[in-house]
Amino acid sequence: MTNKENNTHLIASNRKAHYNYLLTDFLECGISLTGTEIKALRLHGVTLQDAYVVFKNNEAFIINMHIAPYEKGNIFNHDPLRTRKLLMHKKEIIRYRVAVDTKGQVLIPTKAYFKKGRAKIEIALGKPKKLFDKRDSIKKKDQQREIRKVIKNKGKPIY
Repeated sequence: MTNKENNTHLIASNRKAHYNYLLTDFLECGISLTGTEIKALRLHGVTLQDAYVVFKNNEAFIINMHIAPYEKGNIFNHDPLRTRKLLMHKKEIIRYRVAVDTKGQVLIPTKAYFKKGRAKIEIALGKPKKLFDKRDSIKKKDQQREIRKVIKNKGKPIY
């Protein structure tokens, strides 16, 4: 999926994060990758399902982001689940670290995409949803689906 206005190309999105967490405070940041990882990303070989962000020594790292091995890579191929460094400003790292440490929130990647040829990750602060919040999300999604069906059928209700 390519967006012509801001020259972005979506690689992967974490739809499960929107279901399990109330996401706020989104941030686009770069990611430090090797050559075979970039080639694998261009083939859409990335999964963000179980990924999360941790802080070590005033740096941000993404853990459990799976980038499939590049099929034509030789002995220089990468480890699929290696820890990768996120490229963020120091002020951003401090702000997000305080939110994670004090407010009990989690930093979760929501999207991976290319922007002007560079790999980017969108991260967000997430607060875990309770069971009733998840039920409410499902209910809203079902209502939106029903509305789309009625509009598609030109106002004729479906029974």
